[in-house]
Formats: sequence, C-alpha cells, structure tokens
Amino acid sequence: MSHAIVSREEWLTARKALFDKEREITHALDALRAERRALPWVRIDQPYVFEGPQGSCTLGDLFGDRSQLAVYHFMLTPGSDHICPGCSFTMDHADAARQHFEQADLAFAAVSRAPVAQIEAAKKRLGWTFPWMSSGEDGRFAYDFDVSFTAEDREAGRALYNYGHMHIQRSPDMFGLSVFVKDATGDVFHSYSTYHRGTELLMGAFNWLDLTPKGRNETGGTMSWVRLHDQY
Repeated sequence: MSHAIVSREEWLTARKALFDKEREITHALDALRAERRALPWVRIDQPYVFEGPQGSCTLGDLFGDRSQLAVYHFMLTPGSDHICPGCSFTMDHADAARQHFEQADLAFAAVSRAPVAQIEAAKKRLGWTFPWMSSGEDGRFAYDFDVSFTAEDREAGRALYNYGHMHIQRSPDMFGLSVFVKDATGDVFHSYSTYHRGTELLMGAFNWLDLTPKGRNETGGTMSWVRLHDQY
C-alpha cells in the first residue's frame, strides 16, 4: 500500500471533508429506509408448506409469536454437496444477530430446496442454530420468489434474477432475502425482497473491512477470500 504521509492537522482537514460526505449519505440512507418501510404489501394466498426436523410447517408458522419474518433464500441445491460460501458468510452473521432482532419482533428462518437431511448435515457441520427449512425440490416457494429456475427457463433465457438485471444460465438456485408480515387475523403479506448485492446489508464483516485501507481485500475477485468458516 502506498499512501500520502501528512501531519495530524492535514489528516484532520481531509477527514472532516470525508465526514461531511458520510453525513450526507447517512441522511440519504435514512430516507431510503423510510421509503423501504413504506412499500405496499402483497397478500400471500399460496399455502406454502416447509419441512424441517420436527415435521411440516406453514409460512405462517415460521413467525412463531412475532409479527415479522425474514427468510433467507439459501443456495443449497438438492443432491449437490456444494455449500455456497457467500450464503454461509451471511448466515454466520444472522445466527449471531437474530438473538437481538428477535427481541424486536422479527423472526428468522432460512429456506432451501434441498431435503431436510442435506440441510441438517450442513447446519451441523457449521454449527448453526437458526431454523433452516426445506421448501422441497419442486416446491413453489423458491420459484415464486425468483431464486430458483427450471432448466427449461434457463435454456430459454427466461430465468430472470435480481428484478430482471441478471439472466441465470447455469445455476438452478440463487440467493436472496424476503420479508413477510403477519397481521392480527393471521393473514401473511410479502413486504420486501432483495437479491445479489442487496444482501450485503446482512454482511456485517464488510462494514468493518470497509473502514480499512485495504477495504474488502478482494484481490482475486469479488469475495475471493471468503470460505466456509471451517475452511480458514
């Protein structure tokens, strides 16, 4: 690394100029978050059913006694031994953070198309404790929320991801986050989903690295150094 070496006074002048920009972006993000919270909702009429080690449950059941639910769409393809390092990186954060946001009326679960046994093996290997459910290899949930794609759609160029900004050709599964709300009558609504770089919001380690001169240190490409935490 090669950086200018200056006096403390010169550094403070430069830091204050950057601080003004940081404040401006912080206020803009506050406005964006308010706009996100104000998005309209879509009623969930599809009776999604998931499988876990304790048996079957519905989307509404995943809320527990909370009125909000965040579902992470984990890339775990049926029959594949590949565990997505990016999803794993994200879930390392979620497993620690959920003990806090579950006190703020937000439940959490991960969902994959892989069968329960495959999910439980990955969960045991990595020491996670969050609920991780199977939507089934052919279950509609992953397809309806645009994180899984049939071979026919991929071959025909119809596998649109990240709100149409990406065409998926090879992978049958991608990743993302969806947020749901349940009202007092038990009706469930979809309020938000984000994909691709939108999930960086969930990766707290990046915020630490972004404060340093090397930043994310991705010298070999995006997230090139990220591994499953038992591979470091």
